[in-house]
Amino acid sequence: MTPLVSIIMGSTSDLPVMEKAAAFLNEQQIPFEMQALSAHRTPADVSAYARHAEQRGVKVIIAAAGMAAALPGVIAAQTELPVIGVPIKGMLDGLDALLSIVQMPPGIPVATVAVNGALNAAVLAMQMLALSDAAIAERLKSYKSGLAKKIVKANNELAEVKYDYKTN
Repeated sequence: MTPLVSIIMGSTSDLPVMEKAAAFLNEQQIPFEMQALSAHRTPADVSAYARHAEQRGVKVIIAAAGMAAALPGVIAAQTELPVIGVPIKGMLDGLDALLSIVQMPPGIPVATVAVNGALNAAVLAMQMLALSDAAIAERLKSYKSGLAKKIVKANNELAEVKYDYKTN
């Protein structure tokens, strides 16, 4: 299988957050790869990875990083593929990572999700892939429909909750 999405993290300490992205992609039958690369500890490996990802069939990169959070930007600077940054909660509740990822210079965008927002990164990657893949687009529609059904169910359950002054 050729990976369509690449999940990159600065270290395996980010895995508990990034597992949400992996589980979603797996559930949606989207081939992906996962690896640890560090912009600071393995810069040559990051550069080689970024320059060759497209040749290996990767269409979207999800890059997670905490603190200085250079990884998503370093990757984005070396590829034309879309990069989605996931700031990892760290010393400043992830604000340091969030600001590092969103403050990219003109011409080097990194789409950025919420702190620890790995699931949304995977959904965004799926939306990007759905633009050119009808089967993925159908699975995306089904997923989004399921989200709406959860809210309908929640409202039905809330209707059964009784309070003296509740009007609905």
